[in-house]
Amino acid sequence: MDKTARSGATRKPPTPSDSHAEIEHWMRRGMPDLQPIVHRLDELIREAHPGLQYAIKWKKAYYGLPGLGWIIELAAYDVSVNIVFFGGAEFDPPPPLGTNGRTRYIKVKTLEEAEQSLVRQWITEAGETPGWQ
Repeated sequence: MDKTARSGATRKPPTPSDSHAEIEHWMRRGMPDLQPIVHRLDELIREAHPGLQYAIKWKKAYYGLPGLGWIIELAAYDVSVNIVFFGGAEFDPPPPLGTNGRTRYIKVKTLEEAEQSLVRQWITEAGETPGWQ
């Protein structure tokens, strides 16, 4: 049986909502050890970008801006929270992980890592860079 990887281009983006309620529900269901990190990253994203749209799809949280599309994805795993920047390859400097197209990401394992100035810079840059439409 052929197990050729399929392109993610056929995936449809989430449907946006102006309500943060889905994100709040998603955060409560996450790994207890990671909840403070997820909450802090959510705060940083919302502080940096007024007028956000939100969605949950594929057990991940999406943050978007009208005209730019989905700019950030949060995915909570067992030991880290991944912050995916859909236009991250265009950042200066770009986040270190990821090699497909324009998407780059980082893994955050502690609150101290979430508070780093480079994380804040990337969150800000995400709102200035077209994302996933």
